[in-house]
Amino acid sequence: MDPIEAVRRCGGRASIRQLRAAGVRHRDLNAAVRDGHLVRSRRGRYRLADLATHLDVAIELTATLSHRSAALHHGLEVATVPERPEVVVRRNRNLTEDQRRRATVRWRDLPPEAVHEGVTTVLRTVLDCARDLPFTEALAVADSALRRDLVDVDRLRAAAAKERGPGAPAARRVALAADGMAANPFESALRALALDAGLQVQPQVQVTASGLFAMVDLADEGRRLVVEAESFEFHATRRGFRKDVRRYSELVVFGWTVLRFTWEDVMFQPGYVRWALESWRRAHDAGARVPAPPTHLRRLA
Repeated sequence: MDPIEAVRRCGGRASIRQLRAAGVRHRDLNAAVRDGHLVRSRRGRYRLADLATHLDVAIELTATLSHRSAALHHGLEVATVPERPEVVVRRNRNLTEDQRRRATVRWRDLPPEAVHEGVTTVLRTVLDCARDLPFTEALAVADSALRRDLVDVDRLRAAAAKERGPGAPAARRVALAADGMAANPFESALRALALDAGLQVQPQVQVTASGLFAMVDLADEGRRLVVEAESFEFHATRRGFRKDVRRYSELVVFGWTVLRFTWEDVMFQPGYVRWALESWRRAHDAGARVPAPPTHLRRLA
């Protein structure tokens, strides 16, 4: 796999272990660093080179780096890397058309304690993402902050409860759903779609029975449903692929349903993923058969 695409799929940052598992060749990785597309941030860690320019643009605009750009600055993982820097400027400030083209701008008055060295704090960053971004994107950022112990879940929920105005209900929803057990942004985004579909999924669940032990990405235990985020990262070897195939078969034998979705499904065809999950839930709860997908969902781009 192309190293730049591999790092992008990992949320803008990746370890050498993740890149090797994705099938990235050492010479291609070195070439990407040499050509300036990737930066070796420290031993065994790589990031997209254009992330550094986000803060430069914010400084030039006299703005505050925010949302996913701030998340990446703090070392958090995101579901998708923003194409342009995301910034906040004070209310009623006028920007020229050229300035607006250089960044995704939001107008908001931030208290002094919410900003440090031109960047929103981790807590403010998570709350801003929760208020303004789609649920899939926002949950990925919140999960990453909890996973890295940069935000405490109780503090996050307390802060979200104090939010007011447009986006406040969304912030509270993200705070309640956030879970540090989520493995990566891909899994977080899939969990968000499953929650939207009315499923009660939890991340990284141990499914056990006499003769069965399986750690699964997501599970709705009440409905005996497993939802797997099928990443390129974990099927780099034939042994790993064989192990997963056996695990899925054993889960079905023990009465579980397994639904599997690829990164491309979740990121580029969320409507299909949501349809599949919601249709399965409705059919399961009603004891009926899952209907055929709408015509526009049958053929994926």
